[in-house]
Amino acid sequence: MDAITLSQAVLSQYARFSLYNSPYPAHDAGCAIDLYPGTLRDGRTTTAPSPISGVVRETKTVRAPSKPYAPDHDHLILLEPTDPADVAVADSLEELTIRILHVDPTVEAGDAVSRGDSLGRLVRAGFFAPWVDNHLHVGIRGPDQNPYRASGSLPLEVGVDLYPLEWDGTGTVVETGETYAVLDAPENSQPDGTFVGIASDAGGVLDGGVPHYDGGGLLGGPDASTVSLNGDRLGTGDGRTIDWDDVTVTANGEPITGLSFFCARDDNFGAKLICPERSLECGEDVRVRVRPTAE
Repeated sequence: MDAITLSQAVLSQYARFSLYNSPYPAHDAGCAIDLYPGTLRDGRTTTAPSPISGVVRETKTVRAPSKPYAPDHDHLILLEPTDPADVAVADSLEELTIRILHVDPTVEAGDAVSRGDSLGRLVRAGFFAPWVDNHLHVGIRGPDQNPYRASGSLPLEVGVDLYPLEWDGTGTVVETGETYAVLDAPENSQPDGTFVGIASDAGGVLDGGVPHYDGGGLLGGPDASTVSLNGDRLGTGDGRTIDWDDVTVTANGEPITGLSFFCARDDNFGAKLICPERSLECGEDVRVRVRPTAE
């Protein structure tokens, strides 16, 4: 089957989404999407609105990696989609299975749900890095694909226009957590509801975690063999997928774990720095660079 397009009606329920910002193989080529109901200022929301209308086929508890800060189990919900307005596909909706993780379900097999209905409560499992906010992980399987395996979902496209925000790599810290800091730049200059993201030098919106995850993506822009930000080379492009170079992200010249790229419609959009090894303070001015690790 060809790539599946998630409609604007589906995506507009969420404050943020990412196809590539994850360490797991399902995201390597944008074959899964993480949907965040909460903004960066409300990342630990527990609301779990269903991305699509459908019928619950099955729910089950599944094993998750063991982490000291999270349970070693998660939950899987399988839905049969029923509304063609949710996904664009050349074949029948009846041939698709929507696979959802990170929700403790209040629904059960046979239940009909409408887009936006609560599926249950968002949970944090061992699949999460400590800096990752609560979200639904969504993949779509064709008729001959195993819905239980972690990998194997179909490629996804997003049926919304994305606006790339130019960013010079500077900003002031406006939010901090134990493992991250958020800057006040770039600002979301677009009308309410427009999804935006940090632009690469060549255009398009960057998606993924550099360099703490293996690769990333460039959405809505031209294919580019070399992808850069403010003249700093990030990696090599293959279609919309980016293979990061061996690089180090720095904040005011000091190394940090990385820089998080995603698409959002937050009014208070800003760059998210992953920095469990450093304490950045609110009000601190920061300059971010991406340099070859050898330097």
